[in-house]
Amino acid sequence: MDHKIMLAPGDGIGPEVIDAAVLVLEAATAGSGHTLRFKRELVGGCSMDEHGVALTEAVMAEALASEAVLLGAVGGPKWDNPLASVRPEQGILGLRKGLAVYTNIRPVKAYPALADVSPLKADRLVGVDMVVLRELTGGLYFGEKRRETINGREQASDLLIYNEDEIRRIVHFAFRLARTRRRHVTSVDKANIIETGRLWRRVATQVAAEYPDVTTEHVLVDTAAMRLIARPASFDVLVTENTFGDILTDEASVLAGSMGMLPSASLGDGARGLYEPIHGTAPDIAGKGIANPLGAILSGALLLRHSLGMETEAARIETAVETVINAGCRTPDLGGKLGTKEMTAAVLGALH
Repeated sequence: MDHKIMLAPGDGIGPEVIDAAVLVLEAATAGSGHTLRFKRELVGGCSMDEHGVALTEAVMAEALASEAVLLGAVGGPKWDNPLASVRPEQGILGLRKGLAVYTNIRPVKAYPALADVSPLKADRLVGVDMVVLRELTGGLYFGEKRRETINGREQASDLLIYNEDEIRRIVHFAFRLARTRRRHVTSVDKANIIETGRLWRRVATQVAAEYPDVTTEHVLVDTAAMRLIARPASFDVLVTENTFGDILTDEASVLAGSMGMLPSASLGDGARGLYEPIHGTAPDIAGKGIANPLGAILSGALLLRHSLGMETEAARIETAVETVINAGCRTPDLGGKLGTKEMTAAVLGALH
């Protein structure tokens, strides 16, 4: 069976880590009866250079014709102008909107072998294995934006808006996921101050009543931020809105030792998804061959699991990554000396 996968390596270290992920995906699926057909497309700054926009209609059509999209990272100093009408990030936002993905899944696992890399004490990391679900289509990032001058002073605003359907569908997603894990959902909001937070809590409470077999807690975002550091193992499935999820998952990356370790999957109502490591383009190390490829490799595992239904192959990749970490393989961000290709080779050698 053939599967069409669109690759969007993007900018900076994106192409380096996507190359690594492709090698591992091909090795993990060899002999499975499934053949992955990859097609590379430009998204982000590289697309701006070539076409003047971060995402062309043709590339969006290619994404829609694919079973999954594997993205590297976009942006960099070359295109870093907050006032520009065209920005690399529009490529990611366009893909998310066009693919109708509304749930961003970010697994966060603390490997015991990497406890010395995290700034947290080792005892705080015992048992850390959570999934953060971030809503992708609403909130500040998509609300009306305005900049104006009033009485000689510049003023800006971003509209934070959610409707109950947007909240309900991702909270249902969280409870369904929790049933496959430890049956505990933490819904994060700011219901004590923000009106959208009050709506979020009301809808989340209604949805929770449909899952009596799952324990539910409602936590304010500031408390959640503190607990991620003080008691991270207390979380199983954490679900929250767009901006809060963006910030909390970056904070959670320290639990894994490096942002280079964390994968993500963005899904909608169907099997098609958008997969990407959570790290950025890291322009300071781009082209040096030292980027950590594990976040991209693990994103490939999520692609196999969620879009192609290849659980066995996905688990093989995840086991291989854990094996090499336990064996002491480290890229510079983890305090080691292995380059991108060497780390990738180690993972390929651990596949079985």
